[in-house]
Amino acid sequence: MGKILIVCLSCLLLNQYTTAQRASIYHKGWIDLNKNGKKDIYEDPTQPIDARIDDLLAQMTLEEKTCQLVTLYGWKRVLKDSLPTADWKNELWKDGIANIDEHLNGFPYSYKTQYQIPMVTDVVAHDKAMNEVQRFFIEDTRLGIPADFTNEGIRNVEAYMTTGFPTQLNMGMTWDQDLVHREGLIEGQEARALGYTNVYAPILDVARDQRWGRLEEVYGEDPYLVARLGVALATGMQDHYQIAATCKHFAVYSANKGAREGMARTDPQVAPREVEDVLLYPWRKVIKEAGILGVMSSYNDYDGVPVSGSRYWLIDRLRVDFGFKGYVVSDSDALEYLFSKHHVAKDLKDAVYQAYMAGMNVRTTFNKPDSIVYYLRALVREGTLPIDTLNNRVRDVLRVKFLVGIFDHPYVEDFDAARATVAAPAHLATALQASRESIVLLKNEDRVLPLSPALHTIAVIGPNADDDDYAHNQYGPTGNKSVSVLRGIEALPGLTVHYAKGCDLVDAHWPESEILPEPLTALEQASIDSAVAVARSSDVAIVVLGGNRPTAGESKSRTDLDLPGHQLDLVKAVAATGKPVVVVLIGSQPMTINWIDRYIKGIVYAGYPGDQGGTAIAEVLWGNYNPGGKLTLTWPRSVGQLPYNFPSKPSAESDAGEHAKIKGLLYPFGYGLSYTQFTYNHLVIQHAGDSLRISADVTNSGDREGDEVVQLYTRDDVSSVTTYEKNLRGFERVHLRPGETRTVHFTLVPDDLKLWNRAMQHVVEPGTFTVMIGASSSDIRLKGSFTITE
Repeated sequence: MGKILIVCLSCLLLNQYTTAQRASIYHKGWIDLNKNGKKDIYEDPTQPIDARIDDLLAQMTLEEKTCQLVTLYGWKRVLKDSLPTADWKNELWKDGIANIDEHLNGFPYSYKTQYQIPMVTDVVAHDKAMNEVQRFFIEDTRLGIPADFTNEGIRNVEAYMTTGFPTQLNMGMTWDQDLVHREGLIEGQEARALGYTNVYAPILDVARDQRWGRLEEVYGEDPYLVARLGVALATGMQDHYQIAATCKHFAVYSANKGAREGMARTDPQVAPREVEDVLLYPWRKVIKEAGILGVMSSYNDYDGVPVSGSRYWLIDRLRVDFGFKGYVVSDSDALEYLFSKHHVAKDLKDAVYQAYMAGMNVRTTFNKPDSIVYYLRALVREGTLPIDTLNNRVRDVLRVKFLVGIFDHPYVEDFDAARATVAAPAHLATALQASRESIVLLKNEDRVLPLSPALHTIAVIGPNADDDDYAHNQYGPTGNKSVSVLRGIEALPGLTVHYAKGCDLVDAHWPESEILPEPLTALEQASIDSAVAVARSSDVAIVVLGGNRPTAGESKSRTDLDLPGHQLDLVKAVAATGKPVVVVLIGSQPMTINWIDRYIKGIVYAGYPGDQGGTAIAEVLWGNYNPGGKLTLTWPRSVGQLPYNFPSKPSAESDAGEHAKIKGLLYPFGYGLSYTQFTYNHLVIQHAGDSLRISADVTNSGDREGDEVVQLYTRDDVSSVTTYEKNLRGFERVHLRPGETRTVHFTLVPDDLKLWNRAMQHVVEPGTFTVMIGASSSDIRLKGSFTITE
């Protein structure tokens, strides 16, 4: 009864508001936003954007300008109302607002406990509500400046009903730029169909520590890979300015000391050249090539200076060096941290001054924006914050709003088209293909995979077998139906499937049990025994292990990479039955699965494969899809080897001369197997003006069609400073039938060969360069060289 009452009350408010006092401000081709009866320059779509901004700025008061520099978080975050009320005319945002974040997207509640009301779950009801909120800013503020509706969007835009893609890490493991671009197009289309005009994606952080909880959010540990896939997603999202893409987290964010999270996201220990070559490289490429319209400034400092209070980072590097033209939002409390954590500001007012002087445009956090606005007004009135600085910060916000078209088309106009767009069948098909392409085959001894059709009775065992909670995590779709590994296998015809959980994901004493292991309790032993019984009565056991939402995510970094809880006990007991065993790993962090790697013949890594991940995994296990994904993170044997990542300096990760440590990796960067084999031939290197054209023939020499990710690496053989042993500088995923040969082409441009010399100049040094083409960073099939002269 309570739920019905909420729904009906919401509908009543909606109907009341939509029929009340419609001003005659809507004209063919333009809107009289300031209600003065004439077409001002800023209201005229035919005028240049800069002229429209100048005209609007000239009409704005200090109160209206300062309101364009803060975020209002949406319903159930900060805003208590789902729809406008009469009280809104007495609130701060009566003078406008920069953006409203996460409004009616279903968060913060889990997908199992969200408010099940049409404004969250139904596309048309949602869009009508979003329109009414926007209508307040168009009709009931003096100048009619629309709000930018922002939202999260790592696995597609965060909403109850949108298409659920795999995590960004999984999309990285596809190594498929065209597929990632299609994901971006879909994300932009579905976001705009739901009234969101600015989405926080892609993530341009480069992973540096396998313990980091946020690995699911990044493409991987190589800057070139992050850059290429970042460009692909961002250009798709911003296609025809359907939405703005806001990338995060700028800058030097993903190198937390010891992978620490929570309040410890600070003090990265990274040398200047690594900052430039690894952590800033994707930002430079994505800003220049994709023209992203948003950047989120990060929590951390670098070398003692907080990024969110640094003119060097937010203006000199971001705007001058990289050419950024959009607006900068703060990452939650990044502004407040200037005084509350970093202690470089004496109070909040001083922090506001430092942040906006440094180049921040919009403060975004889970508190009311009032105090920030009041301090901004006071600082301007005192003459401390120059009015020109304030105008410049507002100008950036207005530019984005004009570019995405919300001054001229502020509402969702076609509800039928919106309903047909969100989670369209073609979009779901693309997401399923992404799930398939992201799966990595780690081991296939004696060709145990794909599973034989003669195996009819299947044991599906493990804590992740029927747990697909990862598909509903924050920063992406939350309410869609999803397919677990168990359900995906059960959907295959002709199988008899028996399920046993075997053990929980973690034990009762986790995470303390990582350093103080506890023996199995009688109840835990009984659970493992039941799984063993299921395995004994089956033809094959599929054991689904790894991590999930309790063990990874934001503020969930690990101190260890072993399987948590009693998962290793479980797989050892199942393997002891003598039945064929295949291990499927779910999770965003590399796992130190040394026992499994040695004794289990078939290992599949699925990461967090999205809503349809269980379907894709079942297809891979039975050979209906040939896996072709490749790792984008190095898998160590032990956390004691860390840091261990790609790319690396000469001999920096060598085990030569070591006599008291574990040697070698489990799996290197770029690694992944297939059910077929590929051969490489005929490396050709040709100079073409300032560029080089490189090609190689790749042949499917096996008996199945499949995908190969062809990887191009370079090395500067002699240089004035030490450079990386291998630099990824090209990759292409190709699909080949048995016996088919494809010539794969790459182009190297001067920027691909640059280094930061001893004077910190970014230059190409003359000399010889080695070219390497292969199936992973360690599986190089072809080598050649070329020379750059003066």
